[in-house]
Amino acid sequence: MIRYLGRRALHAVLVMWAAFTVSFLILFIVPGDPVSAMLGPEALASTTPEQLDALRAEFGTDKPVVVQYGVQLLHLVQFNLGQSFRTGQPVAQMIGDAIPSTLVLASSALVLALILGISVAVAANFTRRPWLKALLLSLPPIAVSMPTFWVGLMLLQFVSFRAGLLPAVGGEGIQGLILPAVTLAVPTSAVIAQVLARSLETTLAEPYVEVIRAKGAGRARIHFGHALRNAAIPALTVTGVLVATMFGGSVLVETVFARNGLGQTAATAVSNQDIPVVQGVVLVTAAIFVVSSLVVDLIYPLIDPRIRLNAAMS
Repeated sequence: MIRYLGRRALHAVLVMWAAFTVSFLILFIVPGDPVSAMLGPEALASTTPEQLDALRAEFGTDKPVVVQYGVQLLHLVQFNLGQSFRTGQPVAQMIGDAIPSTLVLASSALVLALILGISVAVAANFTRRPWLKALLLSLPPIAVSMPTFWVGLMLLQFVSFRAGLLPAVGGEGIQGLILPAVTLAVPTSAVIAQVLARSLETTLAEPYVEVIRAKGAGRARIHFGHALRNAAIPALTVTGVLVATMFGGSVLVETVFARNGLGQTAATAVSNQDIPVVQGVVLVTAAIFVVSSLVVDLIYPLIDPRIRLNAAMS
């Protein structure tokens, strides 16, 4: 167990380093001067070249790219995410202030996506009516094909502006959470439904299911007592990956619904070329991906006893 956790810790370090390096290179390639973006057009017009050079030296953006990379990597090893070019605040504090709202949104969307995805997959395989099964199985591809921002705009148009049932933007509490969570949950639930429906259909065709059926077990017992548990492994694997994707999708959703959170912080930092903040958000997202993958690996043996931790370790 300790050896397995050690391997996963090393894997986590490699993922974090790769995320840091790729984000640094992308931000370095993007044209523009972070200091000029930080000042804005009005302040930049009244700033002398000498003052600009002094600011670049203060933030270290005048140094060669290799030196900047090494300095930022050293700070990362010391758990120092640096300070925002734009506001001067510590990046860790900015992320700490923004992430609770995003965690609530992503958690709510994940629960909703699991309920929707599992319900559609189970209902499609449980029904005896072919037309209903075809209808239910056609829903996930349609939901996957709809862009997240389009789903959000349609919900705003029909639920908020026309029906007036829920606040359009910036709502507090549960009412302000429903539409963003639904927007984020729709594509995620569609993927879960697709994977689980196909896996459940394959599992129901296994020989052991025929044996259980021959012993007189009912459809409900076969589906919920035997097949669903064995068919859940692929859907669980996909869900682990989708958790990190949902945090990336929160950038769009929080922008559409004008919600404060990690997505809004990332969008503002990208537009201002606030490199430390962008890298901090990237690293947090990478850490969430690593943790969610580890949790999924540890859940495997609980769902299917045939999967032993020793197999995962190998």
